[in-house]
Amino acid sequence: MFALERAVRKGFLVLAVVLSLSLSLVNQAQANPRYSSIVIDADTGAVLHESNADASRYPASLTKMMTLYMLFEAIEQRKMTLDTRMQVSVHAASMPQTNIGLRTGDSISVRDAIPALIVRSANDVAAVVAEALGSSEANFGRMMTDKARKLGMHSTTFRNASGLPNGEQKTTARDLVTLSARLMK
Repeated sequence: MFALERAVRKGFLVLAVVLSLSLSLVNQAQANPRYSSIVIDADTGAVLHESNADASRYPASLTKMMTLYMLFEAIEQRKMTLDTRMQVSVHAASMPQTNIGLRTGDSISVRDAIPALIVRSANDVAAVVAEALGSSEANFGRMMTDKARKLGMHSTTFRNASGLPNGEQKTTARDLVTLSARLMK
């Protein structure tokens, strides 16, 4: 789907997604082990290893993978270009660390937003993208959840574009490997 470099894909590419969750209650820690993982062969989709792959987890900054997926899809559909400028709102400028220090009234191009999301995991940029594509971050969260369902990620619910704490935002390692495989295409 997306024209990403495939130089690494020589026969057998293993994609691993490991999620961790800080649990506040000991009972939850016993019922829901802290770590989950899944390793697949990216060419065949065969599961090579899994541990608690279907356990519900807080996705944290891995949420930005779906934010990027939605942005790449908007580019593919010609709703945006790499040169499209996105405005920074009060909400986006108020995002806590990690951010790139955007201020209300600034703008950022899609071209600059992509590495800011990937390299810096910039929460302010995630909010800017959310507002540009969904009018509000809450609406974008609903759009992300709808897209997740269409991709087969039935155990995932998004509430924001950055992965900042929200008790209703959840996913599984299996769902995230589904998204990762889509990003690799």
